[in-house]
Amino acid sequence: MNTYADVYRYRELFGNLFRRDLQAKYRGSALGVVWTVANPLLLMGVYLLVFGVIWNSPFAHGGHYALFLLSGLAVWTFVAAALQSATRSMLDNANLIRKTRFPRQLVPLSVVGAHVVAFGAMLVLLLVVNFIALPRVRWTEWLAIPLAALPIAFISGISLMAASLNAIFRDVEFIVAALLVPWFFLTPVIYPLTEFAAHQHVVWAIHWLNPLSPIIQSFRAALFEGELPPLADFVYSVLVSLLSLAIGAWVFSRVDDEIAIEV
Repeated sequence: MNTYADVYRYRELFGNLFRRDLQAKYRGSALGVVWTVANPLLLMGVYLLVFGVIWNSPFAHGGHYALFLLSGLAVWTFVAAALQSATRSMLDNANLIRKTRFPRQLVPLSVVGAHVVAFGAMLVLLLVVNFIALPRVRWTEWLAIPLAALPIAFISGISLMAASLNAIFRDVEFIVAALLVPWFFLTPVIYPLTEFAAHQHVVWAIHWLNPLSPIIQSFRAALFEGELPPLADFVYSVLVSLLSLAIGAWVFSRVDDEIAIEV
């Protein structure tokens, strides 16, 4: 796809945008990327308190529920943060887009790239902690590194689509913000799908109608459960990630000529 091939063709420009976004993200912060790692850790503590103490949920008392949470929150916090930041990226860079002719898709993709750094830092932390605390994952957790490409590809396509549409229709950023809350609770981040075994139709819907669910399930299988990702989940995740990239490129190509006018 030419849309993504331009990232390589204009790699120097993309690198400059990436460095600018990364510096802007942590400008004035003494701890930098550590704050991004602290976010899922804080959420982990909150959910441990809510589900393990207040509600006393059975699944919260399984083995290493904190690491179960982190393996899902690592993906979710990356996806949510990257999508929200990228959706506004065209508008935030309106002056640059109006004044200079360049591949505009580099703008939201560089924003996603800046969030990949935080995702990578969280993944390194999980690899170290899980290696120590979960002997069963020592031979599978390394698969989480290539599997991390799945949420990155998936959210790159979604972000490109959202950023392109938001440049034309300003309501998109508010729709995205509103949808992130139900999307979170309809994704198996804080609970295992096995908890709803008695409601197979609910499990099926959450698993297969939510494209992020198989991605998280595949990631968690290698990083937390010490198993190879189920083949169906992996194939689904690859296909939905490629479809996301294709849809993002298609939407961008349809509105590219209007972006400089509308922003």
